[in-house]
Amino acid sequence: MTGEAKPQAKSKPGWLNLLVDYGPVVIFFVVYRYYLPSGDGDPVGQMRAILMSTGAFMVAAVTALVFSRFKFGHASPMLWLSTALIVGFGGLTILLRDSWWVQIKPTAIYLMFGVVLLFGVWRGQAYLKYLLEAAFEGLNDVGWLKLSRNWGLFFFVLAALNEVLRHNFNKDTHGLFGMDGLSTWIAAKLWVFMPLSFLFTFTQIPMLMRHGLLAEAEEEVITDPPHE
Repeated sequence: MTGEAKPQAKSKPGWLNLLVDYGPVVIFFVVYRYYLPSGDGDPVGQMRAILMSTGAFMVAAVTALVFSRFKFGHASPMLWLSTALIVGFGGLTILLRDSWWVQIKPTAIYLMFGVVLLFGVWRGQAYLKYLLEAAFEGLNDVGWLKLSRNWGLFFFVLAALNEVLRHNFNKDTHGLFGMDGLSTWIAAKLWVFMPLSFLFTFTQIPMLMRHGLLAEAEEEVITDPPHE
């Protein structure tokens, strides 16, 4: 073994990569809002919206995984793990009729990735390289190790943020901008977590350039950030 990550069989256009990564969350939000009854006082209708959107989320996540695998001949270990947790926690949400499970899923996966990456750094291994199955052109081992460390720490920040939002916005609370609590939490996945992830990715570019990343590889770094 050479220790090098296996390269992707085919390159992914940036917008398709974003569709695979974040399309399921968009579908989750749209389906939930579509089935959510107007006004308060309809717990049966609200539960139906939760179950329908969670089911759609699971189907969309599996579809994105299959699409990535067969369209590009590749699905990263991070995508496999994320999809498995979506199906697992989504299944518990539907089985137990409790949105707590789908809301705790991001915390669980952020903590898992954070622990794995920092454990790898402690061992002197850049596990992020293997989770993403990426080979950012020119980036040396020190750069990969620092990127793994930084993303490991950032995943802990995202886990804490999800816990704050989860406790403040759930099916039993009022949300923002006329939305209910759960709608606000789902919307935060799109309008808070995704922008934060891209902003954090941009902040890593100067460090990566100092460790050998070639200018033509910047787009790959930006359009294929780690995600839950």
